[in-house]
Amino acid sequence: MEIGSFIELQFDKGKEWYTTDKYFGMQIARLNSGRAGIFHALKCLNCDTVYLPYYQCETVRNFLIKKEIKIKYYHIDESFLPLIFDEQKPNEAVLIVNYYGVMPTDRMKELAKKYKNVIIDNSQAFFAQPIDFCMNVYSARKFVGAPDGAYVIGKNALYGYDSYKQGYSSDTAGFLLQRHEYGCEGKVYQSRMINEQRIDNEDIMKMSVLTQKILDGTNYQYIIDKRKKNFLLAHEFFGEINQLKDFLNNNDHDVPMVYPLLIEEEGIMQRLIDAKHFQGRWWSYLLTETKIDSFEYKLSKFMIPITIDQRYGKEDLERIYRIIRKK
Repeated sequence: MEIGSFIELQFDKGKEWYTTDKYFGMQIARLNSGRAGIFHALKCLNCDTVYLPYYQCETVRNFLIKKEIKIKYYHIDESFLPLIFDEQKPNEAVLIVNYYGVMPTDRMKELAKKYKNVIIDNSQAFFAQPIDFCMNVYSARKFVGAPDGAYVIGKNALYGYDSYKQGYSSDTAGFLLQRHEYGCEGKVYQSRMINEQRIDNEDIMKMSVLTQKILDGTNYQYIIDKRKKNFLLAHEFFGEINQLKDFLNNNDHDVPMVYPLLIEEEGIMQRLIDAKHFQGRWWSYLLTETKIDSFEYKLSKFMIPITIDQRYGKEDLERIYRIIRKK
């Protein structure tokens, strides 16, 4: 044990959201990324094939293909329900995504009951309750200022875990500190992309010590309260013009990642970027891989993920509203 020398960054302890004390009877694997978590979940389920939605980040499928997982793709309908028609085989898993973090646990449970070997992708829903008969995957950095990190939670989640190498994130985590002094453009953007490249190039690994310390010292209740409040404010501003209004109205939201605004109007994203609102459209690769009349194509082309995280409040959302509505 080292004693003395310089004082390092210090964090609170004992606040980690996912622990075995809280979820008794479930195992928790702490890993380096959500995509690695999905692969680990497939190993735990002893599956070499997965039904994956078209509407999903390409980094997931790229990682799974690299790990020699066979992929069958499925569409979703306008209520974000899976459209899977094939008969599922014992070696096949189904990945169901909690889109935007707005799909409540009861709804996800009912969906999961229709299939075998279910993996719930809660990368966009960090606070969603894990479902005990599924494998549940969470990504930390979409909700917390961490360089990486993921959880896999389920009854057999530690299967093969000890064989993974220890991950390290401090070498590329400097962008989290730099943003406080330089903003998120220029050199900081380049630093962040180096971290992204590290994650892209990494195999499945155990969560880094730095990431776990950050997650163990985070004020989660503050994050929950702010995101819920901001989501409701965003819905007040945008609900009437949002093509996803009925979907959002019909769900008892948990803790959303973003406010999904679907409005078929060109030029909005560029106005936001010009005003330094840095939240790009999701998964533009789908514009070349799905049909123009598909729901996935429409979402990729027109859905704007409005930032509602804990750093912001009503004035920020009003500013975004004025930019979008040209007011």
